[in-house]
Amino acid sequence: MSDERTSDGTVENTPGQGRTPESEPIEPKAPEEFGLVQVWWGDGKGKTTATLGMGMRAAGHGHRVHVLQFMKGGASSVEAVRGEYNAIAALPGMSYENLGHYGWHGMADGSEDESHEEQAQAGLERARELLAAASEADLESALPLDGVPEDGVHMLILDEVLYAADRDLISEDDVLELIDSKPDGLELVLSGSHAEPTYLQEHADLITNVRKQKHPIEDGQRARRGTEF
Repeated sequence: MSDERTSDGTVENTPGQGRTPESEPIEPKAPEEFGLVQVWWGDGKGKTTATLGMGMRAAGHGHRVHVLQFMKGGASSVEAVRGEYNAIAALPGMSYENLGHYGWHGMADGSEDESHEEQAQAGLERARELLAAASEADLESALPLDGVPEDGVHMLILDEVLYAADRDLISEDDVLELIDSKPDGLELVLSGSHAEPTYLQEHADLITNVRKQKHPIEDGQRARRGTEF
């Protein structure tokens, strides 16, 4: 494929036309093309990592981002305070909350399955509240970087919501309802589940399968601070 060139002969699709990018102060700004539904699933490591990285990128452009975690468990070596929470707290325009239960449903890790269901239902209600708030906000305008998510966000990441649906803590119809209630200008990101969420095929704009080829956990490696938490 030949490169498209501008009138001065530079390659049009070269980012920055060869200039080294520099950081700029983060100022509130409305996104130009938000509004898609993204799905990240699979048995590989990196679903939450990818969505948080995308959230950080959006926040770096001055867009308002909020992360709602439905659950976040892991091995006994995983600590309650995670590196991403500290980083989000220090980043303008990005916030998070965890309404999920530490530990995994059905994994005999000492957490009660009934409690997992209660927490997942609480997460579902909170997601509905945030979507309703986004519907009332002017998403075509800049939002205060220090504003509360109840005043609207440009990107909403529902971390592990698909895992909650996969474990029947919430229903697939609940997830579809969340998508249907999404305002046009909101970028909605759903993550979780090792099982393919086929019910989302016709409802999502981007679906990524994060596949495992090799993982050190298979050789006994425990979760490490700075990579897994």
